[in-house]
Amino acid sequence: MAPRGKRLSSTPLEILFFLNGWYYATYFLLELFIFLYKALLLPYPTANLVLDVVMLLLYLGIEVIRLFFGTKGNLCQRKMPLGISVALTFPSAMMASYYLLLQTYVLRLEAIMNGILLFFCGSELLLEVLTLTAFSSVDRI
Repeated sequence: MAPRGKRLSSTPLEILFFLNGWYYATYFLLELFIFLYKALLLPYPTANLVLDVVMLLLYLGIEVIRLFFGTKGNLCQRKMPLGISVALTFPSAMMASYYLLLQTYVLRLEAIMNGILLFFCGSELLLEVLTLTAFSSVDRI
């Protein structure tokens, strides 16, 4: 932990976590409506639709846990929660890539939304690594 009075938390990282939390909530709801649209208007195989919705729910869990640990680690200046958030960034980016490239039908709106999610993941990963190095440098002193 940082010495008393020394603030190492990253404000830009915290802003990204906050914005990503709101964006992901909007993304999740829009994606549910998009799946409803696809199920009603497109010849979407039922097994694929169920798989995509279950994966979306799994993605919700991963993203909520990642943002919670990232915020907790940043604000409390703890390496372990921030490290967990870094580790969960990779599954989160993989899920966004799946919804961008590999699902049965990808709408243009989904491509844009997932591109924004990948931008958030990349930016947060960079700032998390920089924040972790700042936390580690204080531990060595």
